[in-house]
Amino acid sequence: MRFSEKYGYRSARSSIQVESMDEALRNSLWNSIQSIIWDSHEAYRGQSYTSASNLYELIRSCWREFFKIPVDQVPMYTREAIQAVRGFFFEAEWFEVYDFVEFLCSKLGKSRPAFIASCNEVLEREMAGYRLADCTITPITSATELEAIDQALSDTSAFKGAHAHLQRALELLSDRQSPDYRNSIKESISSVESIAQSLTNNSSASLGEALRSISQVAPMHPALNRSLSSLYGYTSDAHGIRHALLDESNLDFVDAKFMLVACAAFVSYLAGKASSPQS
Repeated sequence: MRFSEKYGYRSARSSIQVESMDEALRNSLWNSIQSIIWDSHEAYRGQSYTSASNLYELIRSCWREFFKIPVDQVPMYTREAIQAVRGFFFEAEWFEVYDFVEFLCSKLGKSRPAFIASCNEVLEREMAGYRLADCTITPITSATELEAIDQALSDTSAFKGAHAHLQRALELLSDRQSPDYRNSIKESISSVESIAQSLTNNSSASLGEALRSISQVAPMHPALNRSLSSLYGYTSDAHGIRHALLDESNLDFVDAKFMLVACAAFVSYLAGKASSPQS
């Protein structure tokens, strides 16, 4: 793991791959294609001709429907055809790679479930902001969410505790070797606690106390105040709610990402409200 990834010095946008694809992700997706599709190649009577391969129709479909070039240009030998596809794959734009993954998936039969599972394992491991669902690449992370995280990291530059917790939450979520979703959630929640304590100069302050303190100089709508308190109540230690949340055995990327985005927006709002009192 690179230093910048380990210690959280990369932005949310670069930690979670959206509108981009690094070498590890591209290589790993190709390995899924290789193991599920190309390695299944069988030749009629051991012949190496493309027309004698069980992959012949799939390869012709690639030329006819995806590349949209004449099928009489399909290479004579299977190995050459696969190499031609490989050449495209490693030169293509990131979105073209995803187009091709969708296309291949749509053409598969009994091997489709294994292909989807293999691709999703790669997408999760390499922190891609997408998943393959029913042969469609579906975003699970939006630009707005990433901007909320990055904005909160910027807004908390004067609140070292909250900033450190948010940075750590992103680091734990973005660890491509061993992501720690449970502790990422914990760090996200701790960022809310930390800014509440900073705003009240009270190391044991609750969010309710922080909101009352902020409201004295920068009034907020009662409904918004209640909604913020409710969110914090869901994540706080009160009545063992946080304990129950963190004891869940199936916490995953989506859970941790939601808590990071929600708490980042929460912290950013509080920081902005506290620094911009209204007359």
